[in-house]
Amino acid sequence: MMTGGLSETEPATPEVQHIVDQVKPQLESRENRTYGVFKAVAYKTQVVAGTNYFIKVQVSDTGYVHLKVFQSLPYENEGPSLVGFQTGKTKDDPLTYF
Repeated sequence: MMTGGLSETEPATPEVQHIVDQVKPQLESRENRTYGVFKAVAYKTQVVAGTNYFIKVQVSDTGYVHLKVFQSLPYENEGPSLVGFQTGKTKDDPLTYF
């Protein structure tokens, strides 16, 4: 993959679920709500000075959110940061840059 470009959509991995679990409190704080279901289902990546993850997350039987999460380079020793999100998504909505 070329630096700066988005990867193809891939099924979520345990590593991606771990990232989602780490940023869940950030989203809940911004949305002023809690999510009982928070399951990563698919993702894309963008290599920058670190990695942007675009992640589709199931939050209910039919509800989804898209998260944009920045993970800095390992030597910076920082956790993932929620950069942006889109609510009101469906299972079939494609992950796109936002």
